[in-house]
Amino acid sequence: MPDDAAAERLIHDREAGLQRLVAIMARLRDPDGGCPWDLEQTFDSIAPYTIEEAYEVADAIARRSMPELRDELGDLLLQVVYHARMAEESGAFRIGDVIRGVSDKMLRRHPHVFGDESRDKSADEQTRDWERMKADERAARPGTSGALAGVATGLPALTRAVKLQDRAARVGFDWPDAGAVLDKIVEEANELAEARAARDPAGLAEEYGDLMFVMANLARHLRIDPEAALRGANAKFTRRFAAIEAALAAEGRTPSDSTLAEMDALWDAAKRAEK
Repeated sequence: MPDDAAAERLIHDREAGLQRLVAIMARLRDPDGGCPWDLEQTFDSIAPYTIEEAYEVADAIARRSMPELRDELGDLLLQVVYHARMAEESGAFRIGDVIRGVSDKMLRRHPHVFGDESRDKSADEQTRDWERMKADERAARPGTSGALAGVATGLPALTRAVKLQDRAARVGFDWPDAGAVLDKIVEEANELAEARAARDPAGLAEEYGDLMFVMANLARHLRIDPEAALRGANAKFTRRFAAIEAALAAEGRTPSDSTLAEMDALWDAAKRAEK
């Protein structure tokens, strides 16, 4: 680490790049004069912010806002530096180890670019090679045996469902086509209706989960990202409901002052206006 004077110069050097951010984080976490809030944080307390920042990156991309994407990528980078700083304090690893590790991984997993393998492969073939190398790396780690090992439990549930199903499919445990999945959806929907009729809260929650799991599998078979699809549906609902509110506001009313039939008619009008 640089001495105090050098660190001070680095912190205020706007052209110093990543090392400036590393020095800023070190100062924030310095027991002697650092930020009390930052000093209280742990991996567990910061992890939710890391997930949130990743979603904000995705949101900026979805809205095609380059200025916001620049800012959100910075916030996400801060999370990486934050975790690396806490790891350095515990003697586990440093930011340089993180960068070296991911750089080595990129070289290792792209032998067709950085090695002597042929580049004459399709994107699908390269994806299969990537997944094979990932599987080999997982198998080399202790305690990670099994087709489903290593699928992070902290992933969004829909994303994790797709990854679990992908892993199972690689060893032959999969429906033959999307039609078979649609049949399973009907079966699960019927079981959900039965649980509802039986007034079984625990069974209802379980059957709802089963239905969502099969819906995620349908997305996989259709090559749809279920998270992106649901984000799109959320955005569409938000947009059309805002149109309802605007139409009612023009009459001096709010949704609470109107009937469901009136709002349904305004929804249909908003839907037609988008076509």
